Amino acid sequence: METSKIPLDNYKRTKIIATLGPATDTYDAVKKLIAEGANGIRLNFSHGNHVERIEQIKNIRKASKELNKPVAIIQDLQGPKIRLGDFDDVITVRSGESFRFKYGSDWVQDGIIPTQYDLAKKIKRGERLYLYDGKVRMQVTSVKDSVVTARAENDGILVQRKGINLPDTDFGGDVITAKDKADLAFGSEQDIDYVAMSFIQSAKDVEVMRRIIKNLGPERKIIAKIETKLAVENLDEIAQTADAMMVARGDLAIETVAESVPIVQRQIIGLGLRYGKPTIVATQMLASMSDMPEPTRAEVSDIATAVLLQVDCVMLSDETAVGKYPIEAVKVMKRVIVYTQTHSPLRTVFKTTAEPAETKQRAISHSIIDLAANIHAAAIVAETKSGATAIQIASERPNIPIIAVTDTARTAQQLAIVYDVKSFVRPVSKDAAQKLSTFLRSHNVLKKGDIVVLVSGQYPGVVGTTDTIKVRQLD
Repeated sequence: METSKIPLDNYKRTKIIATLGPATDTYDAVKKLIAEGANGIRLNFSHGNHVERIEQIKNIRKASKELNKPVAIIQDLQGPKIRLGDFDDVITVRSGESFRFKYGSDWVQDGIIPTQYDLAKKIKRGERLYLYDGKVRMQVTSVKDSVVTARAENDGILVQRKGINLPDTDFGGDVITAKDKADLAFGSEQDIDYVAMSFIQSAKDVEVMRRIIKNLGPERKIIAKIETKLAVENLDEIAQTADAMMVARGDLAIETVAESVPIVQRQIIGLGLRYGKPTIVATQMLASMSDMPEPTRAEVSDIATAVLLQVDCVMLSDETAVGKYPIEAVKVMKRVIVYTQTHSPLRTVFKTTAEPAETKQRAISHSIIDLAANIHAAAIVAETKSGATAIQIASERPNIPIIAVTDTARTAQQLAIVYDVKSFVRPVSKDAAQKLSTFLRSHNVLKKGDIVVLVSGQYPGVVGTTDTIKVRQLD
C-alpha cells in the first residue's frame, strides 16, 4: 500500500476523519471521501447494524487499496448514552415543577417519565439532570424505589428519546455497556484500527477497555473521547493511559459549560503533544454544510484554529454522515488545512507544569529532529514496526515531513491519522528506509539533491529497537 505520488509540500499535516452514514453509504461515496482527503473513517455504532458495518468496512478497504492510501477505520462505541423513553406528544416543563423518572415506566398510566437507563442506580440527590441537549435543566431532589424526582430550573419541553446528561454522576467504572461489549466482539473479527470509547470518566475505564480488547484478540488502539466533567478532571491520567484522545465537543459543552470547551480543547492537544498521543477535534466543525454548500466564516476559523494548535485530526460527523454536501465538506476542510499550514504566522506553545521523563525513544527523536533541521533535510524516513517511532517524532511537531515504512498494514492504517506522517508498507529488511527513499525519488515525491534522514533499528521488524540514524543525499 502506498501513498499518492505527489510532492511532499502538497500534503496536509493535520489529517481528516469522516463519518459514514446514509449520505455516504455507497462504495463510490466512500472512495470520493478518501480521494478528496479523508485519512480516517468513523463508524458510529450508535446507529445501524453489524450487517451494514461489514459492507462499509469492505468498501473502505477496497477504496483504500484502489487509491493506494492507508486509511484508519474507527469503531465509535455508543457507551452509556442515556435517553428518555417513548411517550406520545410533548411534555411541557415549567420552572419549579417536579418530575419523576423511572426506567421503562408508562407516562400515560403512571405519570412517570420513562427512561432507557435506570438512573436510580447511579444518580444521587443534589446532582444535576440535563435533558434534550441541555435545553431543560433539573436538579435531583430524591431517589427512592427506583424513581428519580427532580425539580426543573427552567421552562422547556421534553420529547421522547432525547438524550440525558448527568454531569455530576459518577458511573463508578460502569461505562462499557452490554451493547458495547457485543460491538467490541464484532469488531474483533473485522479490520478495525481504533476503538473510540464514549463517556469515559477516568483512566481506569480505559484500562478496563484495554483488557477487554486484549482478551478478544487483534489489538486495536483506544481513543478516549473527552465529553464528561469527570474526564476533564482526570485529563492527565487519561492522556497517559489512552492511545489517542478526542475532544467530543457536543456532549462536553453540555456536561461542563460551553465557554470551557475551547480551553479544554487546548489542554487536550497540549497533553497529546506532551505524551505523544494523537488528538482529534470533533463536532460541528462544518455544521452548516449539512445543509449549505459553503461554510460559515466562523467554521473556517474554527478549523484553522485547530490546525494552528497542531492537532492531529479534525473530524466531520453529521456533515458526511447525513449532510447534503459530504464530499464538498471534506474538500473545504482540506483547503483550510493546507492554506493554514502554509501561511501560519505563529507556532503554538502550550503551558505545562512538567515534562515527561526523557526516555531513550524521546532522546533519539530529539536527535533525529535536530539533525534533520540542521542539514535542511527534505524528509525524515523512519522504519517502524508498531508505529511508536513515527508517533514520537510527530509529537515533537518538526517542520519536516515524516515518512514511515512498516511491514504491517495495521500500523500503516493506524498512522494514517497521525500528524504529518505518510505511511508505506514494505517487507522487513535492513535497508527498508533507504529503498523507500529511492522509490520516492523515482516517483518524484523526492527530487535529486534532496537530503533525507533515515531512521532504523538494529533488528528490523522488532518493536522498540530504533537506534540508527543515517543521512543520505539523493542522486
